[in-house]
Amino acid sequence: MKYKLIVTDMDGTLLSNHKEITKENKKALKKATEMGAKVAIATGRIYTSARYYANLLELDAPIIACNGAIIREEKTNNTLYKNTMNKDDCKKVANICDEFGIYYHFYNDTGFYCKELKYSSLQYSKWNETQTEENRVNIKVMDDPIKFIQNTEDILKFVVIDDDLDKLDKVRKELEKIDNIEVSKSWHNNIEVMNNGVSKGQAVKKLAEHFGFKQDEIITFGDNFNDLSMIEYAGMGVAMGNSEDKVKEKANLITDSNERSGVAKALNELLNIKY
Repeated sequence: MKYKLIVTDMDGTLLSNHKEITKENKKALKKATEMGAKVAIATGRIYTSARYYANLLELDAPIIACNGAIIREEKTNNTLYKNTMNKDDCKKVANICDEFGIYYHFYNDTGFYCKELKYSSLQYSKWNETQTEENRVNIKVMDDPIKFIQNTEDILKFVVIDDDLDKLDKVRKELEKIDNIEVSKSWHNNIEVMNNGVSKGQAVKKLAEHFGFKQDEIITFGDNFNDLSMIEYAGMGVAMGNSEDKVKEKANLITDSNERSGVAKALNELLNIKY
């Protein structure tokens, strides 16, 4: 089979708008593995959340989390790659957010840290109410995040969120003045900040090298700006029907939307899957 590695984004891609994996997507990915392909997940989410959905696939799927800042094999808990942010850069990001009075959270591979329960932290807090202990996100609400930052070395990612898009744009411009960070986004009202060189594309490259796969043997699926790097890197970059226009422009193929099992439809076509 031509394609050896299939990497899919989660939100807006593998998951429906109700945050579910359709039967069609699950069936197609399972069939792809039976045909000899390796399946992996690439997400901006914290590892704990990504692991939950990886387990729903019932496949041995490595997880690229935090926009590529960490790659881990869930079954063995073996970390293949990890790229943390510089402590001084973390403090700069937090200070800028505090100056603008804008919500932010940050996380490592085990914890989710914020000043208040709002936006994603509130969603995860509600999520925790229905989950087993193993699947709960470890949320820590703190008055002084900068004090915590000074005593840790393993922060993987910041997320800044606000519905005031003009304010968000001003914050982004300030963040982009910091030399050693990557600034991206996965939704209209957020900014994602990682260490310099961190991206889903770089993570897919490292994962492919780990398994010995060539660039033209890779299929990637995505819908938003933080997926661009892996869409451009893969031999077959697939944009969802609901993707941002920029993602569609860079893709080799445009499939159906996440609501209509676009991942499965593209795999059925590319791999000539027969059921």
